[in-house]
Amino acid sequence: MQYGIASFRSRQQVLAFESILKRAGVRAQVVSTPREVSLGCGLSVWFELQDGARAFDLYQRAQLTNLIGFYRMEDGGNGRSRPVPLFG
Repeated sequence: MQYGIASFRSRQQVLAFESILKRAGVRAQVVSTPREVSLGCGLSVWFELQDGARAFDLYQRAQLTNLIGFYRMEDGGNGRSRPVPLFG
């Protein structure tokens, strides 16, 4: 199963971004940051991959700071996820 996450260095930014996405009608929730994206505050915002471009656009409009990155999480085998950067 593939999905997207936006990882931040600040829990406050995670909560703010989740709220922004939900207000825009994007399905989102706060999740523990996957071990493979070990930087940051330990929380990320989960979203469906099909909403990735919209989520990134909303992020840019909100002018949030402390972003680590947007990632597509893929099955890396052995039950582990593998992060792949969504946007350069």
